[in-house]
Amino acid sequence: MPLRIILLFAFSYVALSQFAVKTLPGFPGELPFKLETGYIGVGEADEVQLFYYFFESEGRPKDDPLIFWLSGGPGCANLYDILYELGPFTFDYDNSTPSKQVLKQNPYSFTKVANIIFLDSPVGTGFSYGKTSEAYDSSDTLASAHAYIFLRKWLMDHPEFLDNPLYIGGVSYSGVIVPVIVQEIYNGIEAGLEPSMNIKGYLLGNPYTNKTGDLNSRVPFAHRVSLLSDELYKSTKENCKGNYVEVDTDNALCVNDLQQVEQVSKTTIFAFHKTSCHLEGLTANKNDLPLDLQCIEKIYIHNILEPTCSITSPKPNSILKWDQSGLEEKPRDVFHIVPQLPGPWCRDYNYVYSTIWANDKTVQEALHVREGTVKEWQLCNNSISYAQNLPGSVEYHRNLTNKHCRALIYSGDHDMVFPYVGTQEWIYSLNLTVENSWEPWFVDAQVAGYTEKYSHNDYDLTFATVKGAGHTAPEYKPKECLAMVGRWFAYYPL
Repeated sequence: MPLRIILLFAFSYVALSQFAVKTLPGFPGELPFKLETGYIGVGEADEVQLFYYFFESEGRPKDDPLIFWLSGGPGCANLYDILYELGPFTFDYDNSTPSKQVLKQNPYSFTKVANIIFLDSPVGTGFSYGKTSEAYDSSDTLASAHAYIFLRKWLMDHPEFLDNPLYIGGVSYSGVIVPVIVQEIYNGIEAGLEPSMNIKGYLLGNPYTNKTGDLNSRVPFAHRVSLLSDELYKSTKENCKGNYVEVDTDNALCVNDLQQVEQVSKTTIFAFHKTSCHLEGLTANKNDLPLDLQCIEKIYIHNILEPTCSITSPKPNSILKWDQSGLEEKPRDVFHIVPQLPGPWCRDYNYVYSTIWANDKTVQEALHVREGTVKEWQLCNNSISYAQNLPGSVEYHRNLTNKHCRALIYSGDHDMVFPYVGTQEWIYSLNLTVENSWEPWFVDAQVAGYTEKYSHNDYDLTFATVKGAGHTAPEYKPKECLAMVGRWFAYYPL
């Protein structure tokens, strides 16, 4: 359904439920920050119930920016972003066990400098749910429309934040959705829609933008970080003509080179699904690539320096879906054996705690989750009915260069899910003016990454890498990322 038609049904009335959360299981004492949770209905009859978490800024809530934040996936719950990336509380791993999760404050939460609305979107994600079976069908355009309607309704119910500078933010797959929402906000302002939003710009971390560009960049990235020899990279580039995703299987030279790339790098360059050995979201036919390229995965592509795990991980394992198959058959058994697994620590083990914690009935009661609406909370829901009906978001970025708008795009420089080199390519394609060339930025007198700044009329874009970070950056370098966004919100150089 076109967005304009959807909007006609959106504001016949505003149906809201909201609750102040004072305590959380596992957190000692009362929360030292303000948390509100609730639902807002969207759709023709509010059949889609979107769950949100709202944290007031721990600084100056009346003046600090308001961020409307979306997670990746599609289908990944925003508790992931809260607990592992930029929220005000996280797990105390030293004192937590699978039977008892202990929470602690995150000193590097983005709530130190901003108010944040975290939205579980699309429907079927986190604690969001549909009132009918049809309500669970979603897509890029529908999820964008629902998020925009949600934001308008939320601001109507929270008018005290209408004057705060508004930014739309997100990570990973939300790189497709966020620019669409920003465009709709500007369209709404120009059309005189209420409430009028004080939009200032958007920020995206490790974003997915378009299939070909982001996935093709994995091969040159693997070469840059010494996973591929100069000879193999040069041969692969020439024989495949720079296209490593949509491969002509009759091109024997290209196929042979790609087989060597897989064997040498021992990684899922082309994002194959672990358990069923098929291409996930990349091509219509798994035979578009030779069988020899399937199911080879030895490097942790979310951060190439960290060990890969011996169990199937709930971390995103492909371009568009997160693989939880190893946790689906006997989830509780897996939860209890994870800490005893031999071998090196793996980051994936951290994610087990969130699944146990969020499925605890006392936690759901504290968060005011409606009983019976979500059978089992999942870190990332692989089974949502979702159509990826937008080819990408580059054209939306291009449209926004004609607005009075600012953008922050940042990438962990050890992320091979969506490598920073692919992000740079689509930024270059916008043909912006370079204001500041490639230069280091610092935290505590140490290089925290590298940055460039671009502009076009009233639009400016800051691109930054975060040194040593993976997918996504705040999980690996929280202190540096807080410094980055704090400076950017304050219009300071990084």
